[in-house]
Amino acid sequence: MNDSHAPEPEVELARLRAELDRVDGRLLDDVRDRLNIIARIAELKQRHAIPVMQPARMQKVHERAADYAHRNGLSTEFLRDLYALLIDEACRVEDLHVDGDSPTQRLADIGEPRN
Repeated sequence: MNDSHAPEPEVELARLRAELDRVDGRLLDDVRDRLNIIARIAELKQRHAIPVMQPARMQKVHERAADYAHRNGLSTEFLRDLYALLIDEACRVEDLHVDGDSPTQRLADIGEPRN
């Protein structure tokens, strides 16, 4: 029996997809913002001769993601993999700064994949 007040499946699907698109937009903005902060961290590290690799910091980020997964019923493996990608990209961006690329080039290269 169909509920005459329920939206058509196509309408509800379109609404849910629009909601998902808004979340994706925020997610992408947050990734961009994260990479911009990484670039600022890289500049600070370069100015003060701080090593790019910070294993204790990487471990802390992974632990925080795992804790979040446990508290929110998410897959720890998924968040571990996601943060592995984020950390890999952070290292790439930091390497661009350490290699002495110009600030304009560095920001343009943030979107370029690793070779």
